[in-house]
Amino acid sequence: MTLALLFAGQGAQKVGMGRSLYDASPAARALYDEADRTLGWSLSEVSFNGPEAALTETKVCQPALFVHGLALLAALRESGRLPTGAPSFALGLSLGEITAYTAAGVFDFATGLKVVAERGRLMQLACEQSVGSMAAVVGEERARVLELCAEFGIEAANFNAPGQIILSGEKTRIDTAVAACKERGWKRVIPLNVAGAYHSRLMEPARVQFAAFLESVPFARPTCTVFSNTTGAAISEPTDLRAALARQVVSSVLWEDCMRTCAAAGATEFWELGPGGVLAGLARRTDKAWTVRSFSEFSDLAA
Repeated sequence: MTLALLFAGQGAQKVGMGRSLYDASPAARALYDEADRTLGWSLSEVSFNGPEAALTETKVCQPALFVHGLALLAALRESGRLPTGAPSFALGLSLGEITAYTAAGVFDFATGLKVVAERGRLMQLACEQSVGSMAAVVGEERARVLELCAEFGIEAANFNAPGQIILSGEKTRIDTAVAACKERGWKRVIPLNVAGAYHSRLMEPARVQFAAFLESVPFARPTCTVFSNTTGAAISEPTDLRAALARQVVSSVLWEDCMRTCAAAGATEFWELGPGGVLAGLARRTDKAWTVRSFSEFSDLAA
């Protein structure tokens, strides 16, 4: 087996995630305790007990998903479930890219946590300073969606899987585009309940400040192959990793491309480490022949 680990992006969070890991795995518990100390507030309390409104905030859910993904990895290693030499690949959707880089040793846990916490803080500020929105387009080809974006002055935030693309931009433009799609007979165009226009030009203030923040963060070469959301290609040089993370804040997330590139590079099995099985669903939508497993709580480790 040649294993690829998948790490979740914003929107996958749910109240209670990680509680069973904390209770049953000393390795996972140590990460949650370190996270609480590093952040100066109780991420574990919000993750385990909510309220949901607090966990949904960008500045909270991004570090919460980061810690949950790495707590699952720590518990898998502790239990001896990871094959020798695994993983060969690590990739994550949006904020999950930082989780993947941390799993690959680009930076240590505390540094990765500070990076993702700052990213979440800056993106939340950008949301509060603009009026953005997003919508999902299901069942349409990339070319038609890109034409729509050009027509209405919006952007494609995510290419998640064949026939699943996310639009992002100013709320008035997204609303107009959604209405136009319905008039043109597009079958499924669904407005999303989000705080802002992620992966669009409305995140530019966050990108500028995040790029400046990353200049002082040490990056190492990854110990396994990782992929950039901005290109869908493998990436390894520290300067390239730093630049890609900053650019990703305003760029389209080419998740389908990342997955296909990973499979072409030799991955034979994908393990999703995160709540909800979202990435496993996208993988099956992309290629039903792929072997995919989801791990969310401690009980999944024994399955």
